[in-house]
Amino acid sequence: MTLWAIVPVKPLRRGKSRLAGVLSESERTSLNQNLLSHTIDTLKTISEIEQVLVISRDPAALALAREHGARTVQENGASQLNVALTRATFVAQNYVTRGVLILPADLPFITPEDIHVMLARAGEPPVVVVAPDRHRNGTNALLVCPVGLIDYEFGPNSFHNHCAKAIDAGARLEVCELPSFALDVDLPEDLEQIEAEFTDA
Repeated sequence: MTLWAIVPVKPLRRGKSRLAGVLSESERTSLNQNLLSHTIDTLKTISEIEQVLVISRDPAALALAREHGARTVQENGASQLNVALTRATFVAQNYVTRGVLILPADLPFITPEDIHVMLARAGEPPVVVVAPDRHRNGTNALLVCPVGLIDYEFGPNSFHNHCAKAIDAGARLEVCELPSFALDVDLPEDLEQIEAEFTDA
């Protein structure tokens, strides 16, 4: 299966604002830069991924993405994740890609092996593969094939909403639960969990 990966990115200097109590602005910016670089570099190693497309309203994020070999799309208007992802998906559709993998840039433990596991769950379309967060509330990765099969529902309860959308569309639904997909970085306790993982490794 040949597909495009779409990576949505908040402004590097303003992203992860809920970590302001434990990280300075410069530390949060550095964290966001490292997470974005890691995500793109990981995706670029996957032969089934034809292109990595980063969408952001932040010129610095887009410049960093291009340095790592990704295509970029400037997000316009009010910041709305689902609208931005839909716009990026239209760009991918113009290149006749078979499917899209939505992967936010805040999964510090993601590896090529993990992504291969998710791709292996896809099989024959129509299919939707959803990787929930560790609370089984949010969606930390979403593979949709064919492109445009379902509307995006990122936000509160998005895991259950994406599952329902897949079923309503008559697609095969696969849930991919891996520790690396489950742990994103949003809250101070997430940083504590990451530190614990490194300590145990």
